[in-house]
Amino acid sequence: MAKVTVQDVTKIYVDEKIHEQVLAVNRVSFACEDGEFLVLVGPSGCGKTSTLRMIAGLEDISEGQIIIGETLVNDLPPEERNVAMAFENYALYPPLTVRENVTFPLKARGMPKDEIHDRMKYIAELLDIADILDRQPAELSGGQQQRISLGRCIIRDADVYLMDEPLSHLDSELRLRTRGELKRLHELNQRTMIFVTHDQVEALALADRIVVMDDGVILQIGTPAQVYEYPDNLFVAGFIGEPPMNLINGRIMSDDGGLVFRSIDHVLSVRLPVSLLVSAKGFENKELVLGIRPHHFHIVHQKESAQYLGRVVIYESLGEKGVLEVEVEGCPLTILTEPELRLQPSETVGVSVDWKDAILFDKESGQSLSSNGD
Repeated sequence: MAKVTVQDVTKIYVDEKIHEQVLAVNRVSFACEDGEFLVLVGPSGCGKTSTLRMIAGLEDISEGQIIIGETLVNDLPPEERNVAMAFENYALYPPLTVRENVTFPLKARGMPKDEIHDRMKYIAELLDIADILDRQPAELSGGQQQRISLGRCIIRDADVYLMDEPLSHLDSELRLRTRGELKRLHELNQRTMIFVTHDQVEALALADRIVVMDDGVILQIGTPAQVYEYPDNLFVAGFIGEPPMNLINGRIMSDDGGLVFRSIDHVLSVRLPVSLLVSAKGFENKELVLGIRPHHFHIVHQKESAQYLGRVVIYESLGEKGVLEVEVEGCPLTILTEPELRLQPSETVGVSVDWKDAILFDKESGQSLSSNGD
């Protein structure tokens, strides 16, 4: 096992068609501690895979340093870094069987046959591939090939495990099961893992800490709870969470000795709780964004005791929960509810909300005005 340190790393590609440079990763810095499960998450093209490939040694570093353990690895080839990697595009050897593909790294290092057999048996059970071990990659589905790529990675005894979207082609049931097994495997072995995904639910479920990226830069690093409850900026607020955070444009106004947030283009008015007064100070009349997670709302069946009355736009029951799109004083909001509510479009519902859990953002910079996640 080893700590991975990424210091001011930049990656510049040259687009041969237009003869221009493309900045894919821009001065990225983070550390994955020894034994930590770190997840890089962000939309396609954000630089997360380029960052992972530079750690693996599959891409040259344009600027900066990468250190694994105590060793600067900028100029080391991949085989000298003792890292294992699972690829999104599988990278399997077509002539070899599944068994041969998975065990190839162990045979290349001269591991005893008995140990290879035991590890192969464990991987086969873990990834449900025991019945396809003698088949070749061309005979397999995309999901099966991805499981083989993942198996070839985790069968190794490496210092660092690097995984690039290793679950993206699995069906929902197998993805959920494999995700749980990866988490359990990490908890048992405490191996250093860096995992890349565009799926924020996957990131929240797996990570000890999350690195949120967009447009080649890091926007926030924190525990799943920190990036979910206390996003540093509007991008993280909108990207992390399913459904995403409600974001309401408005301004802070003085009213009866207190401060009130009034939405723009709607009549929603929120008297700011004590938890938001410090962050709101000095931002009167400036355009801000009030963010609040869908689970901080509550449907109140006794409408006369509710804070607001809302008009139902659409309601979906999703088994364990419900998702309600509702207009409150003209403002569209998304609310998580209990399942199987009998709500019809245009019906009036009572709504209450814990505004103490809201966050204020500067509209212009996109940055949070709070420090609740520190």
